[in-house]
Amino acid sequence: MRRAFLLAFFIGGMALSLYAQEKPDALALYRERRYSEAVAVCLQEIQETPRRVDSYVVLGWSLLALDRYQEALDYSERALAFAPYDYRLLMNAGESAYFLGAYDKALSYFQQYVAVAPTGRHIPEVYAYMGEIYLRWGEFYHADIAFSTAVYHRKDVPTWWIRLGYAREQSRQLRLALAAYEEAVKLAPSNQEATAGVERVREVLARSTP
Repeated sequence: MRRAFLLAFFIGGMALSLYAQEKPDALALYRERRYSEAVAVCLQEIQETPRRVDSYVVLGWSLLALDRYQEALDYSERALAFAPYDYRLLMNAGESAYFLGAYDKALSYFQQYVAVAPTGRHIPEVYAYMGEIYLRWGEFYHADIAFSTAVYHRKDVPTWWIRLGYAREQSRQLRLALAAYEEAVKLAPSNQEATAGVERVREVLARSTP
């Protein structure tokens, strides 16, 4: 009897081990850019374990990669209902809302990210997104602050320096705008938007100099 029990236990253990080995890894699929497959695995995991936060996170990443922004936002918000301080969910929700044009909602999620993870790995991108939102609203001083913070944390993105220069140019901070455009040119000498910004601001400054 005991021998039969041990044999059954051994066979059952082998089956579970094989199942664990064969079960798809959603994160691995995402890293391999097999986004649709990652989505399917995450949805299955959520069906089995409805509050598995990591599944919602990888699901959000995969849906964003597929440009399925509304679904990414819906699932992120569903998970935030029981994990409101998960910075990964906040980032996914913010990005999804941003690409849907829901800028008020996006800004709220990005601000929550800053509050929850002020030194998080996506802090530069979060401030850059915030800067873009403020530019769209014509709030150039706020955009200046946001992009200044983005380039403080990460100095090697020419586009952010260009957007910082534009925000300063629009608020008539011309010398500061020139400095930002020049920094962009240093990083990307062939960038026409950066060189045009330098030339444009220099011309205005030259005309205004007695």
